[in-house]
Amino acid sequence: MSEIVQDTTRGDYGKVTFADEVVAIIAGLAATEVNGVSAMSGTVAGGIVEKLGRKNLTKGVKVEVGEKETAIDLYIIVDYGVRIPEVAWNIQESVKKAVESMTGLDVVEVNVHIQGVSFEKDIKGAETANK
Repeated sequence: MSEIVQDTTRGDYGKVTFADEVVAIIAGLAATEVNGVSAMSGTVAGGIVEKLGRKNLTKGVKVEVGEKETAIDLYIIVDYGVRIPEVAWNIQESVKKAVESMTGLDVVEVNVHIQGVSFEKDIKGAETANK
């Protein structure tokens, strides 16, 4: 993530800017709140997958922030058994709404990259049922 602060809006009293990381945090939190999202994926090349936690709220999120608009890429792991196109659409809607309402930026695209499927919930559910 870039630490560059972007100029996003000007008002009568000055300008308001957002660091790329701020937009990435908003997008990441909005994405993980969608049912069917198991985790965010760290890096595509490394294939390392880690649950989103308080330590790194931008894991699996890449943003490009301009003066008035932003584009967002999300790398996610979905739960086994969900309708992936529906989950992806819900992520796009949730992220767009959250970023636009909190920042005033126009979200021009939210690209969802499915990096894997998690079977954890099924395994835990089966273990509980067998006891």
